[in-house]
Amino acid sequence: MKIILALLIFSLIVLFHEFGHFLLAKRGGIAVTEFSLGMGPRILSKQIGETRYSWKLLPFGGSCMMVGEDGDSDDENAFGKKSVWTRISVVAAGPIFNFILAFFLSLFIIGSIGYDAPDVVAVADGYPAAEAGIQPGDRIVQMNHTKIHVYREVSLYVQTHQGETVTVTYERDGERHAVTLEPKLSESGTYLLGFRGSGVRTKGNIFQTVWYSAYEVKYWISTTLQSLGMMFRGRVSADDISGPVGIVNTIGNTYEASKQDGGFYVWLNMLNISILLSANLGVMNLLPIPALDGGRLVFLFLEVIRRGKRIDPEKEGMVHFVGLMLLMALMLVVMFNDFRNIL
Repeated sequence: MKIILALLIFSLIVLFHEFGHFLLAKRGGIAVTEFSLGMGPRILSKQIGETRYSWKLLPFGGSCMMVGEDGDSDDENAFGKKSVWTRISVVAAGPIFNFILAFFLSLFIIGSIGYDAPDVVAVADGYPAAEAGIQPGDRIVQMNHTKIHVYREVSLYVQTHQGETVTVTYERDGERHAVTLEPKLSESGTYLLGFRGSGVRTKGNIFQTVWYSAYEVKYWISTTLQSLGMMFRGRVSADDISGPVGIVNTIGNTYEASKQDGGFYVWLNMLNISILLSANLGVMNLLPIPALDGGRLVFLFLEVIRRGKRIDPEKEGMVHFVGLMLLMALMLVVMFNDFRNIL
């Protein structure tokens, strides 16, 4: 079951990503030769006009293949023949559509069960929060310069700023108060401030639902960027990084843990994982790495700076090819690490 669920989630996210490229390419008059889900040999395909729509054997990835995308072409409808801003819109559309997908999935979750308000429900004796006068019922609105809208941001801040002094701004009876807290090392070996939220979600009106759905996407984008920052600073070990195998295992564990609560909660948890992965894919694809959408955007913005003088397509294609090979090697390392952690 976990493999089926993982394939459905991966397929939805990848298909929506490639659909973004496809839709903007068609709108910009670029010839799309193939739009496919999966990789490898075709299982099913149908030619409609200039485009072949395919379902391929290997259930990972997908593609929107455009004429002249990775080289020069004399076709007037080739990718390289269009204006630089048209090409930028086509390349950027994939990640942007991932964020759009995450937003619509968030609408369903927030509309169904609400958002996790950053309200304090318990304060532990002997910890900084109690000594500073924070009480149950207070709402956390800011930690240092980070504004807080959902309680997960409180947990994330404490986790990513272990041991650091923090100025906490909270709201009580319509008034705001600020206290400076020095985290205390707990028996478990982590630094704590000494208060916690309930995890209970609050349902709002339609405007709050839309706002918090958009904020849900922003939260996962921010979380992804902070995780990348921790990785580059050496605060995340190899064991904390998951690839496709690790994600499939997480999906399976989540399914097993939630199915006893009923199909509705399985559905919500799968949607939540889809939001995380879709936002994550959008962010990762915007990184300025060759072969990724972000790497292609770098070349396109260089063309803008050079006032329309395009980088040699063959040289650009070679850079993306080398980047692709390095990404494949990295994927193999991550998959090996996944198997090692699972076994």
